[in-house]
Amino acid sequence: MDVKKFLNKTVLLLDVMHVSLDAIIDEILRRLLDLPEYQICFDQARSALFTNDNVHQLTRTLQCTSISEGEGFDHDQSWLCAIASIPSITQRHVGLARLRHPANFGPSSQEVYFVILILTPIKEKGTKSDLETGRTFATIFSNLELRNQLLDCHTEEEFKVVLAKNTQALVDKMSRTDEKDNLIKTETEEKYCWFLGGLIGDFKRRLPHYLSDYKDGVVGPKAVQKTISTTFFLYFACLMPSIAFGVLNSENTQNALNVEKVLYSQSIGGLAFAIFGGTPQIVLLTTAPLALYTKIIFSICEDFDLDFTAMYCCVGLWNTFFLFLYAFFDLSKVMKWSTRSSEEIFAVFISIAFTIDAIKNTVLSFDTYYSSPQCSSDFNATAALFNTNLTSSIDVVCERDISLLYLLLLLGTLWLGVFLFNFTKTPYLNPGKRELLADYALPCAVICMSLIGVFAFKDVKMSKSFDSKRNEDLFSLVELGSLSVGAAFGAMGLGFCLSLLFFMDQNISAALVNAPQNKMKKGSAYHLDLVVIGLINGVLSMFAFPWVHAALPHSPLHVRALADVEERVDQGHIYSIIVKVRETRLTAIFSSILIGLSLLFLSVLSYIPTPVLYGMFLYIAVTALTGNQMFERLLLLITEQSAYPPNHYIRRVPQRMMHFFTLLQLVQLLVLCGFGFAPYPYLKMFFPVIIFILIPIRQKVIPMIVQQKYLHAMDSH
Repeated sequence: MDVKKFLNKTVLLLDVMHVSLDAIIDEILRRLLDLPEYQICFDQARSALFTNDNVHQLTRTLQCTSISEGEGFDHDQSWLCAIASIPSITQRHVGLARLRHPANFGPSSQEVYFVILILTPIKEKGTKSDLETGRTFATIFSNLELRNQLLDCHTEEEFKVVLAKNTQALVDKMSRTDEKDNLIKTETEEKYCWFLGGLIGDFKRRLPHYLSDYKDGVVGPKAVQKTISTTFFLYFACLMPSIAFGVLNSENTQNALNVEKVLYSQSIGGLAFAIFGGTPQIVLLTTAPLALYTKIIFSICEDFDLDFTAMYCCVGLWNTFFLFLYAFFDLSKVMKWSTRSSEEIFAVFISIAFTIDAIKNTVLSFDTYYSSPQCSSDFNATAALFNTNLTSSIDVVCERDISLLYLLLLLGTLWLGVFLFNFTKTPYLNPGKRELLADYALPCAVICMSLIGVFAFKDVKMSKSFDSKRNEDLFSLVELGSLSVGAAFGAMGLGFCLSLLFFMDQNISAALVNAPQNKMKKGSAYHLDLVVIGLINGVLSMFAFPWVHAALPHSPLHVRALADVEERVDQGHIYSIIVKVRETRLTAIFSSILIGLSLLFLSVLSYIPTPVLYGMFLYIAVTALTGNQMFERLLLLITEQSAYPPNHYIRRVPQRMMHFFTLLQLVQLLVLCGFGFAPYPYLKMFFPVIIFILIPIRQKVIPMIVQQKYLHAMDSH
């Protein structure tokens, strides 16, 4: 009732240019008390609102605090409500100001966009006092999504409509206090049978939201803009690795799996999962661990003289069988013991894998061209000394320019992508244009550096990234008859290890996507996702197409691309809070269709320079570390103590214990890298098992070394 009453006569100031606290308050007071008889009220209001000491601050304010990650306290810094009671007015007054630029009003209010001013008579009943009236408006402004919408309003009428609509929604919600809120209800409260129970629960949780998964991509503020930008982000973020891993698989399997097959897998698998998967924000991709595992299978087939495509198909079918077992018997419930520690160790491992792939190919380029015998001075001196027909038998060409261009394009793609990704933190342009550039960071970097490589340096003879010749016999079923019974059971062992990789990668990706800080509202679907992934890869195996599974860091980056964020400042450190995520299937569907259409111009894609592909790997590896607390704590090991950010775990955990826990994580990461990047194929085969073992190590071993209260601060979502 208060809000409805005041909305019609509230003084509303949009895009106030002042950044001084005194000037902003004076501007609101002039609009509230602009009559001559209110001059005394004006002076009394200023006296009541501000302290009288040398530090000119507001006397009484309301501000919202919430529990952040690890149970620290987080202030809503984008708004401030100032309240005061003065004797010379007879009715309540409310003023609202939205600032053009954020203002700094003190330690917990360093990024204020909205100022709410409440003035009430001294003789007012308790329910209409300045405190209670202020609490009414403060409760409404504590909604992050509402504040985000109000920042986009252009007129006073639009501002009031949004405010009234959200107020009514809050009233409706409070009137249903007897009903159980679906957003508060946790999945652990749902009790189902141990067989197929998790699958049934996933269907019941996700099916009611299926239509909204499409609607949310086009309905709402900036929904279409975000859908388009995220579609292009996914297209480039999936297309470039697909080409790169297609080249890698082609080399590892003597062209049995090539770029064309990878693009078919990416398009078909991505489209199927986007339509039928339970968590459409998860991105499917042929990844570095899968390329690694494919090479292991090929090596085994060469050692035992087996048909690779038949063995590959058999391993894939066994993998599907085990994934079905995991889903039917609710084994994804073990992920409730998976903590931030295990998830972030695996995420850093994937970033390292991307980085190593980029470094390996850069070193190979320098070995081939920069350090070739033709470029050595001894070689040239010998050729000149003998003056023979040496040039006719050996192509004496020194092509160091290729290696230098390779390095330029690699680092240029990384720099341009990261610069645009962080463009929202710069003062240039306006917020809308900065966000737009950040959304299109990866496509812009890839296109710009590809054009530079192809046209600006056209005299440098850099070869095509892959052979674009099309295969006529792609969709033929694999003949399994060539495999013996022993080989089939050997494939079962390989399929079991592979299924552990799928199980851990799929569930860790789903856990990172559904992390509480992402504010996802539609619930998870671990078991349903496993069934869909199993079906997709079973079909791909039957045609000897490359496998796909949940990709890190693409899946969390997909969520981030669909999100609205609010930036906050704490003691000079800027960090972002996700306001809401548009949980839609459209971005994954559209990007998969675009990847399928890319098959029509493979010959054009082959001109994308190889270093741009691997520069994109580095970009993904670097941007994926944003928000990774393990990586942040690793940096603290070499950071001056006075420059530590005011994170909750730094405030609550002794420095020595924090660094000790970080070193324990680093040891686990090094062991995982030791197996994952070992030069022995049979040792690499067991790295999915090591990933799984991280969970019992965290639950049983680490608590014996680090106290539980410290683990709770450092290792909880």
